[in-house]
Amino acid sequence: MAKARLLLAASREYLSAYALLFTLLFITHAPLLRLPYFWDEAGYFIPAARDLLLTGSLIPHTTLSNAHPPLVMVWLAFWWKFSAFTPAVTRTAMLMIAAFALLGLWRLARDVAHQAVAAGTVLCTALYPVFFAQSTMAHLDLMAAAFTLWGLAMYVERRPVATLVFFSLAPLAKETALVTPLALFGWEMLCVLLSRRRHPTSAVQDNSLGLYSSLRHALSFLICVVPLFVWLSYHHARTGYYLGNPEYLRYNLQATLNPLRIFLAVLIRLWHLFGYLNMFLLTLGAIVAMTRPPLRDTDGTLRRRIAINVQLVFAVVLVANLLAESVLGGAVLARYMLPVLPLVILVCISTMRRRIRKWTWWVALACEAFVFQLFVPPPYRIAPEDTLLYRDYVVLHKRAADTLSARYPHARVLTAWPASDELTRPFLGYVERPLDVVRIENFSPLNVELASTATSQFDVAYLFTTKWEPPHPWLSDVFLGKPLQERFFDYHEDLAPRRAADILGGRMVMYENRNNEWIAVVPIEKIENAGIGNPSSYP
Repeated sequence: MAKARLLLAASREYLSAYALLFTLLFITHAPLLRLPYFWDEAGYFIPAARDLLLTGSLIPHTTLSNAHPPLVMVWLAFWWKFSAFTPAVTRTAMLMIAAFALLGLWRLARDVAHQAVAAGTVLCTALYPVFFAQSTMAHLDLMAAAFTLWGLAMYVERRPVATLVFFSLAPLAKETALVTPLALFGWEMLCVLLSRRRHPTSAVQDNSLGLYSSLRHALSFLICVVPLFVWLSYHHARTGYYLGNPEYLRYNLQATLNPLRIFLAVLIRLWHLFGYLNMFLLTLGAIVAMTRPPLRDTDGTLRRRIAINVQLVFAVVLVANLLAESVLGGAVLARYMLPVLPLVILVCISTMRRRIRKWTWWVALACEAFVFQLFVPPPYRIAPEDTLLYRDYVVLHKRAADTLSARYPHARVLTAWPASDELTRPFLGYVERPLDVVRIENFSPLNVELASTATSQFDVAYLFTTKWEPPHPWLSDVFLGKPLQERFFDYHEDLAPRRAADILGGRMVMYENRNNEWIAVVPIEKIENAGIGNPSSYP
């Protein structure tokens, strides 16, 4: 009976904490909930989840299947089925996942550190620009992070069944989440072997480096491979491909297996983990703290630190994910590190609390810097989805789509992806009726020049930022010059809109710019001669 009461009390505590976290996330993200879908959301995840909703098929048919596991799409389709197919429902459903991830982080931080450290870690993580922006977006990384953090919490609490459950679910959210249980499998195997070497005749093994001393427990992590293997086998049976269509496989694996490219990607990943978007403040705080002796609590004992064996586990998981994400994936996006970034925040805050008396001031400074970076672009290149730059992008694209629908509803529109999908798929939230689109790869000088030789095939050009550049750059090329970025990371420069309009033989009648996210509508002169639209009405 006493055990049941304790379980009930703990359940109430976690439900209350989850409700509080979700409420705070919902309030702070309320202005973003009705935004149309952005970039990869529009290009794959929303169409794939919609196909599941309409047909019940786990394999999408309105977009090329890339073998991503279906758990996030199942989650979204479930809420659409029993609520409504709207961006607000989608983004609220993702906020539920974000709150679950923060709850798991809170539990993990309480287990390994201190209640105050847990609160500071959750606050910093929630406000960190990448986590904040991704909290409402229909991507895979947030769910993978949630299950990974809960798996680690169960792991340090020595709950083997719950550990395997969470670590088996994580790869069904995103396949690369399998890296963490495999890293723990390798680490536990190493710890058991080292223990047996030091005490070959002892019945009780000294396993001070690892959390477990059982070879059987180490081997149990291989169970986490099974759900992903079942999914990939099913995908192969339905499509003929285990790892997605050939173009997707080439871009995300074959084209990345270059030693120089891997080395450069490792540098970028280190930057994402320890410096990106003002993260350097927490890193610097931890470094400063390490120069000082540990403090004592009021009872005279040294302030608690994260146990060395737990720190080693965090390091193993961190390095494994860093290396895996440096080898796999054509795009080196910061959101891919969400499953392990909270571990860096946790260790930094724990270190500061142990050694800096006014550590809360440093945490407050970091939080302020994170909020500042959400709204003010940094002086180096970032993906717009890492801050509220993505909102600028979506708002501008919605305005351009409204203009094209109102002024040129029957025109053939030259544009690039993802705007090409935005204009042809009304369910993405940009247009009520699909427009006729002529696709171009991007707005680099070469592609615009090629388009200028075929102006008879389109009537209006819709130009926009496909590679965001900082308004006042000063760190963009510190590590990587443009030749290396173009060679390994799909970099190009968009032509300035007026220059592109001149090359295409049109006149720019609409142009808006927000933090260097811009859109431009350029009708070709023949439209004016034919009386399509009324460009003179634009300011």
